[in-house]
Amino acid sequence: MDTFGLIQLAELIYEYCGIDFFKNLSSLESKISERLKELGLSCWEYGGYLRVEPKEWDTLIDLITVNETYFFREENLLEEFQKVILPKYKDRTPNNPLRIWSSACSSGEEPYTLAILSEETGLFETGAVEIIASDIDKKVLEKARRGLYNKKSFSFRTMPKEILDKYFISFGDDYKVKDSIRAMVDFRRVNLLDENKLEKVGEVDIVFCRNVLIYFDTKAINKVINSLYKVLRAGGYLFLGHAETITGMNTGFETIYTPSAFYYRKGERH
Repeated sequence: MDTFGLIQLAELIYEYCGIDFFKNLSSLESKISERLKELGLSCWEYGGYLRVEPKEWDTLIDLITVNETYFFREENLLEEFQKVILPKYKDRTPNNPLRIWSSACSSGEEPYTLAILSEETGLFETGAVEIIASDIDKKVLEKARRGLYNKKSFSFRTMPKEILDKYFISFGDDYKVKDSIRAMVDFRRVNLLDENKLEKVGEVDIVFCRNVLIYFDTKAINKVINSLYKVLRAGGYLFLGHAETITGMNTGFETIYTPSAFYYRKGERH
């Protein structure tokens, strides 16, 4: 193992996107070993290559991020979102839409799920819900925009059949998300550590940032949560993954506990 080269690369990755490999250099090595062979570079040389070939970051991000996701993931949380949170915004119109941000959308299953759940409430007219979906990985964003998912894929593991029939079209070996749902989602490339990009998202009412913070250290988590606090409107809601918590971190968010889920509401900072 080229420990010095791996540490240098881990530092570059941390500065770029906040993912922390310092305690797991062997994992980083296994993720990039094939790419290094392809380029004929050592780990140390690869750090230099990233500086002169910034487009290589797209390839590296694709290698080091885990993009395993599926429709209707964490059903208890989604039920709370649909039955408790969405009705609070039922007066929204196309001129003043409800803005929901899926901030680590991967291949699109989460934002399309949120769009379907919004439609299923029957509370909103066309154009009254706007979903911004972002990820740092260009490759998965391209897949998400297409809205095509293999019929045998992991994506549909918890998909209710009536939802599948209503919002998807059979398309050869794939199911395709219907255009009415795709039109609700605006896909963008966003690095959660880049404050300038986050500002361009604009003010939002609800943020989903699930299964992202597990890759960050405390410093990066604080930076991301602080940025999400800024873009959320007063009283807005933040949903994290079930294994993630910011309770006790003095972030300005208050924790809401229900019998089956917990999430956060933007409060006042003291």
